[in-house]
Amino acid sequence: MHSSDMYPGQVPRSADVRVRLALVEQAAAMLAAGEPVTLRAVASAVGASTQVVYTHFGGMPGLLLAIREEGFDRLAVRLEGLRPSADPVADIMTLASSYTANAMANPHLYLQMFTKRPGTGPPVSAGSTFAVLVAATARARAAGRFARRTEPERAALQLWAPTHGMTMLVLTGAIDLAALAENLPPMCVSAFVGHGDRPATARRSVAAGWHPPSASVSG
Repeated sequence: MHSSDMYPGQVPRSADVRVRLALVEQAAAMLAAGEPVTLRAVASAVGASTQVVYTHFGGMPGLLLAIREEGFDRLAVRLEGLRPSADPVADIMTLASSYTANAMANPHLYLQMFTKRPGTGPPVSAGSTFAVLVAATARARAAGRFARRTEPERAALQLWAPTHGMTMLVLTGAIDLAALAENLPPMCVSAFVGHGDRPATARRSVAAGWHPPSASVSG
């Protein structure tokens, strides 16, 4: 085997989870920094050959798609670890807390999660993460916290939008994390009241479910 087909540690040309992840994270970091993303540049940065990129992704389009998939997969794992409580509205706020925490922990991946690539649809895990919020919204309606007229999917979209928007503002440098922590909870209170919850009850649930994300981020 030629030395150019090996990567550190003399691992042969076969799929390796660690190498795959390193390539994904490196490409995401380069995209976030506005650097040219080429097979050679990404592979070189992690000490691999360009052949390794083909081994894991079939080429650059597959690598770019894998970045989105990895971002949504990490979010899915975080949300799947949550368990419903007796307060479905607090659970919605807990989802918002976990959502923002995941974004701050994986900023480069998060910024690419919503970048559509030509000829590709959203990853399967994108639908599963949204379904978690839809289910929580449906439970809030069933518990009488949200009005019976509430449509869970539409309400979930309306509840997700401000969380995603504030998160993007932080990651793009428009606001700092303190501004998100100060403004997102009252925005959610207003949204919950708009869906039929009582103001005082909504405030208690938001306080119970909100946990500000850490200021420390890693890509």
